[in-house]
Amino acid sequence: MSIRAAMGDSTRIAMCVVIAALYAAAGVMHILATDALLQITPNWVPYPRELILITGVLQIVGAGALFTERFRRPAAIAMAAYAICVWPANIKHAIDGIDIAYVPSSWWYHGPRLALQPVIAWWALYAAHVIDWPFSHSTVATHDEPDDGSRRKTGRPGR
Repeated sequence: MSIRAAMGDSTRIAMCVVIAALYAAAGVMHILATDALLQITPNWVPYPRELILITGVLQIVGAGALFTERFRRPAAIAMAAYAICVWPANIKHAIDGIDIAYVPSSWWYHGPRLALQPVIAWWALYAAHVIDWPFSHSTVATHDEPDDGSRRKTGRPGR
């Protein structure tokens, strides 16, 4: 089955390509710049070096998984969860004013980055058809139950 047949419209395909590229690049950065990322990792994070390396590998794997029918949904959910879980490190980076090579250290960078973190989580979920919000509020019937309007069901077609 082609990506277009599995995913539907070209907007979501483009969104998957963008989010996959961003996560793959971030994953590579986690592996190549582990020491720099250790600086922004909160002190309460256990095994920070190992966690940075593992999340780097998982970001790369998740980016590729977005293009598989079987793993697209769990990859998107994991990416969204990661976007929220990394927020404390982004906050520490901003508040402590930690300089990292090739990353701006002004609030012109940190402000939008912190504000857009939930958008990144939404982007992964929307791109992979995990959610349709806010663009669709339709009801969907499953294959084995007719939609007679007596029960509101939301979700993906065929589920």
